[in-house]
Amino acid sequence: MTKKPKLIEPSESEDAAITSAALDDPDNPPLTESGLARMKRLPQRRQGQRGPGKTPAKVSVTLRLDPDIVAHFKRGGAGWQTRMNEALRAVLGGKR
Repeated sequence: MTKKPKLIEPSESEDAAITSAALDDPDNPPLTESGLARMKRLPQRRQGQRGPGKTPAKVSVTLRLDPDIVAHFKRGGAGWQTRMNEALRAVLGGKR
């Protein structure tokens, strides 16, 4: 069992120095109540759900193929499904 490292809290003077440095950082101004109110709340989506106006570019299918066909495309490494799609598109004459 791995023991969790103990959290070391900064002293009051260290915390004050850290806070002061953060407040002086021009690239990271502190968040104010009005700034928080202006922020847009992002819509909640389920995992894998696409945003509004996004139509799927591909259709997910289940397909049974001979093992040697799949092996042929997988031998080429990553992107084998894209190469298989391109090969099928070539059979159609490149038509969309």
